[in-house]
Amino acid sequence: MTDLRVMIVDDEPLAIKVLENYVEQVKQLQLIKTFSNAVDASVFLQENEIDIIFLDINMPILDGLKFLETLHVSPMIVITTAHEEYALKSFELEAIDYLVKPIPFPRFLKAVNRIISLKQGSSSGGGQNTNENPSIFVKIDKKKLQKIFIDEIVVVESLKDYIRIKTTSAKYIIHKTLGSFTDELPSDKFIRIHRSYTIAIDKVEAIEGNSLEIDGIRYTIGRSYLTEAKNRILNDTIQ
Repeated sequence: MTDLRVMIVDDEPLAIKVLENYVEQVKQLQLIKTFSNAVDASVFLQENEIDIIFLDINMPILDGLKFLETLHVSPMIVITTAHEEYALKSFELEAIDYLVKPIPFPRFLKAVNRIISLKQGSSSGGGQNTNENPSIFVKIDKKKLQKIFIDEIVVVESLKDYIRIKTTSAKYIIHKTLGSFTDELPSDKFIRIHRSYTIAIDKVEAIEGNSLEIDGIRYTIGRSYLTEAKNRILNDTIQ
């Protein structure tokens, strides 16, 4: 894969410096241009190809979200902002990630690695749009909607009127029943194994008797779920 061409758009010189330093640490990235306002960035994009834009929101004349609405090209957008409240709108405008300042380098790297993975998948062909990474928004407090990628969900556990969603990188507790949340997940990727658990089929590491193991943790398979669960997890090889 060739280097990914990067643009930074931010009206804070210090924020630009931080991102410039981060970009320099990743050999697959090539910084092409930085801008302190979205108007000049928009003009540049009319004649230049960019793969990734690290984009601030609060900027003079044209803010980041309005800038996104004007784009006629489709670079991958990573929002970089000090404000959490624009996350939902950013994802509606198809931003690939949302980084809240001050941005730690590991969080920056995680966003970049996701983009690299998507780009590599796209270049491998197959005729499908591999930039699509299915996700779901969950309300984790009264105001905040959190985006969770479906393929990162490991286990969903019932806590009476709440559920705990364990992903590969975090845990979230939301006010929802296990049944209703399970219905929102792809049925070919998830299965309910107990009145208290729904699991990602591809995350199962071992099965023994009436239990299975994920990430070294053992989960009981309910008696009424046992046959179907084993059949699904073992690709229907157990009758």
